[in-house]
Amino acid sequence: MNRKIALWSLWAGFIAYILFLSPPLHLEETLTLLKNIFTLNWLAINPVILSIFALVGILLLIYSGVLFFDGRMQWIPFWPFALAGVGAGILGLLPYLAFREPNQEFAGRKDSFLNFLDSRLFGIILALSTLPILGYALIFGNWTDFWEQFQSDRFIHGMSLAVCLFCLLFPTILGDDMARRRLDNPLLFWSVALVPLFGPLAYLCLRPSILENNIAQHRQNTLVRNS
Repeated sequence: MNRKIALWSLWAGFIAYILFLSPPLHLEETLTLLKNIFTLNWLAINPVILSIFALVGILLLIYSGVLFFDGRMQWIPFWPFALAGVGAGILGLLPYLAFREPNQEFAGRKDSFLNFLDSRLFGIILALSTLPILGYALIFGNWTDFWEQFQSDRFIHGMSLAVCLFCLLFPTILGDDMARRRLDNPLLFWSVALVPLFGPLAYLCLRPSILENNIAQHRQNTLVRNS
């Protein structure tokens, strides 16, 4: 219950902060930025801002690699919140994190979509996509301009904070995913949890696959041991 209260409070507090305490929204500039992004006119955008926008997508995919399995066992599916996250970022995902119950198991069979999310190839693709995104910002980005826009533009301000929240909240779902994969390793948990972005990426690259029907298998193994 305390976890749910904290997550709902964070969701409501972030919305209130963006609406009432963040810098003003420059609608025309924001629409121009989005137009340049979606029309691939990337040379007109500060590489730092473009990279942060791309990182929101990367982080949403990282969460998807965990939460589509989690949603199979919840009373509410994950996919509507994944769609909401495409448009609203962390604000679209936070309600799912608040609604969900702790879940350390997976039942049923994996379709091709879940098999891809479960594969190490999925994690490798995300990692190899993230490196040039970060390199582009670090090498070519105008950090002074970014800082000025962070302080003066609501969209840039909120998007940057959303990336931070994505990284901050990943440990809230990591433990259950590790348990579904029979990974009882506190050192691994903290190694992933305390390294923003790169920790989750490394985890997706290296984690073992989830076994299909592992609830039934676990119960059968328990009965055999007790018989």
